[in-house]
Amino acid sequence: MIDIVCFPGTPLDLGFQHVYVLSAFKAVAAQKEELLKRAVQSRHVDFIYNLEQNPKKDKTNHRASGLNQVYCTFLRDTQIAVAFNLNLLLHAPDRTVILGRMMQNIRLCRKYKVRMILASFATHPYEQRAPQDLLAFGRCIGMIGREAKDALQFARKMPDVAEI
Repeated sequence: MIDIVCFPGTPLDLGFQHVYVLSAFKAVAAQKEELLKRAVQSRHVDFIYNLEQNPKKDKTNHRASGLNQVYCTFLRDTQIAVAFNLNLLLHAPDRTVILGRMMQNIRLCRKYKVRMILASFATHPYEQRAPQDLLAFGRCIGMIGREAKDALQFARKMPDVAEI
């Protein structure tokens, strides 16, 4: 099991096999739709995260979750994963909106067979969570047990990943 953090330095030993720094990956924080369009069409991106921070308001019958069926087919074809950020949910001013958007993105990723990642994205060592906490987080946002375990076993497309 792996975890991805945003701070350089020594992480806590919580039982992960590997803990990687976010800067070791080619990741895109797709908060704007223009960034997402460019990242989806690129074959050099490992994963996309923070899709749920879309500034658009949710509609009555549709959530502005950042993903749709067109993006999902591109993500599947280019083998780009979608990462779910636990730190985003913990520090969000309106957690219910973020949680609902994550649930919708899980459904879309499952339907279109897009790879998923669960990670803490901790900004300092005391924000890290244990692997069991991340599995429980995945189950809460709609993943089944096998999907949550696979989301913690992320492997990069390119083999040279800098490990802490």
